Amino acid sequence: MSHRIINMTVRDVRFPTSLEQHGSDAMVSLYRFTRRINKRTRLRPLLFLSTLQHTDPDYSVAYVVLDTESGLKGFGFTFTLGKGTEIVVSAVQALAGLVVGKSLEEIVSNFREFYRLLTSDGQMRWLGPEKGVIQLATAAVLNAVWDLWARAEDKPLWKLLVDMDPKKIVSCIDFRYITDVLTEEEALDILVKAQEGKQQRENQMLNEGYPAYTTSCAWLGYTDQQLKQLCTDALKSGWTKFKVKVGADLQDDMRRCRLIRQMIGPNSTLMIDANQRWDVDEAISWVSALAEVKPLWIEEPTSPDDILGHAAISKALAPLGIGVATGEQCHNRVMFKQFLQASALQFVQIDSCRVGSVNENLAVLLMAHKFRVPVCPHAGGVGLCELVQHLILFDYICVSADLNNRMCEYVDHLHEHFRSPVVIKNAHYMAPKDAGYSCEMFESSVETHQYPEGGVWKLHMKK
Repeated sequence: MSHRIINMTVRDVRFPTSLEQHGSDAMVSLYRFTRRINKRTRLRPLLFLSTLQHTDPDYSVAYVVLDTESGLKGFGFTFTLGKGTEIVVSAVQALAGLVVGKSLEEIVSNFREFYRLLTSDGQMRWLGPEKGVIQLATAAVLNAVWDLWARAEDKPLWKLLVDMDPKKIVSCIDFRYITDVLTEEEALDILVKAQEGKQQRENQMLNEGYPAYTTSCAWLGYTDQQLKQLCTDALKSGWTKFKVKVGADLQDDMRRCRLIRQMIGPNSTLMIDANQRWDVDEAISWVSALAEVKPLWIEEPTSPDDILGHAAISKALAPLGIGVATGEQCHNRVMFKQFLQASALQFVQIDSCRVGSVNENLAVLLMAHKFRVPVCPHAGGVGLCELVQHLILFDYICVSADLNNRMCEYVDHLHEHFRSPVVIKNAHYMAPKDAGYSCEMFESSVETHQYPEGGVWKLHMKK
């Protein structure tokens, strides 16, 4: 049966998570604080930027649905933080002409060429290339295509990939700009070698799941009482790996990190995340001061584009046994290539919506394996956990065959809006069983949270 795409829709769906400080971190939001300070104190806002934090993320998606003449649908999205989602929606709509009219069979028979079609339009390429809003839109569209493919094969996406012939996997990847680090032949060799023991690893994932860590306990906007209660609950549920947001105030970070380390004990794993807050030298100094709590890594210590800055931080922190993790805002495979070449990270954090969907993440997984750097994906937000679990299962079963220092982020927000939500048991992601890429949301959730006409937003705006 042919699955020709006859229509593509995209909607702006937002959740008001800022009301409860979910997702709060150390990155300054100038607009929010300018408004607050001018209204209450009438002082110059720049005086306060060094002490204030980003407290207003509204987890959101540009939600894509592909309709086919067979009746089968594909669902996909890309993640945002509220304002600006409408820009991504416009970018998705600009790509529609490259997608509608094509059949799924035509796309997957030469997926690399289709990927290049989306990223190499003679005029839209100027908006990237392969980065920023246009790449977020590309990810949303391609996520829907992969979901459609998995549904057509009646398999969850991870199983579609695991069962795929290595040559077919390689044919989905665009190796342009990365052949100096990874050639098609090398990628194929990695995948072929990993065939040994593949079934045993698949069985292991089906029985035990993939190890996870939690970020839900220690958002920067949470009170000490919240931290204590959430850590206590997490420990009772079997969690042993915790991430703490830092970067607003060093003394406050010291106090909070000591508090959490005391609660979780010396044998649990602790990570810290600065969300791009510092300059290079400041990052080295700040993290060195936090070394006493023994963090495994510092995440996004500086600008996500500063590869050499990350390399300097990595070198300085190595004697303290602290690694650098980054990647959730890496634009594309080329940036990951350079991070790996420069030894600028010790933990690769792929994201299911930042780069060009599964296609580009396959390239990153293979490069990370070649450089022997563990992959610990970024997740959370809305739907990121649902998607990235498929990629990390594939990585273990078919690429890395290694769980040493590997774990996938988990945040306990908004899963109830998905038809196939993640399943966590004993702090492990359990392998999804439903066909597709776990992208589909309940239509009632989409309608209620569509911006600005959804019922939630009409009520919120009245307040």
